[in-house]
Amino acid sequence: MKRTIFMVMEQWWNVRRVLTAAVLLAASAGSAVASTTITGTLEASGKYLVSGAPVTTTTGAVLKISFENNTAGTILELCAGNPADFGSGACPLRLSDSGGPGFVFLTIVDTPALSGKVIYVIREVGVAAATFHLTIE
Repeated sequence: MKRTIFMVMEQWWNVRRVLTAAVLLAASAGSAVASTTITGTLEASGKYLVSGAPVTTTTGAVLKISFENNTAGTILELCAGNPADFGSGACPLRLSDSGGPGFVFLTIVDTPALSGKVIYVIREVGVAAATFHLTIE
């Protein structure tokens, strides 16, 4: 009789472990967020094209963009504009500005605001090659 009770209790604990694992897996899958990180370097031209084609989404969604300049003595701008704006180094929609190394700036933007625009980085201050990190979620 005692052996049967212990077997039932052991099975119950195994069922609880499986259920707990399933709940934790479901909870973590629901909060998983895809992100893309780009590390780039602005050379002498002072421009870096991030998106190879204009953004084509019009569905309302929020992008979280983290931008960090890793080079002292330079200031960079994260911009959105048309390809001609990129070519001329203009920044009609400034998404973020950079501080010195160690500062990460967060931008939250609704995707329709980027529709039809390319995303790029330009140099505001400095002449040295400047490295940056950009993370988009």
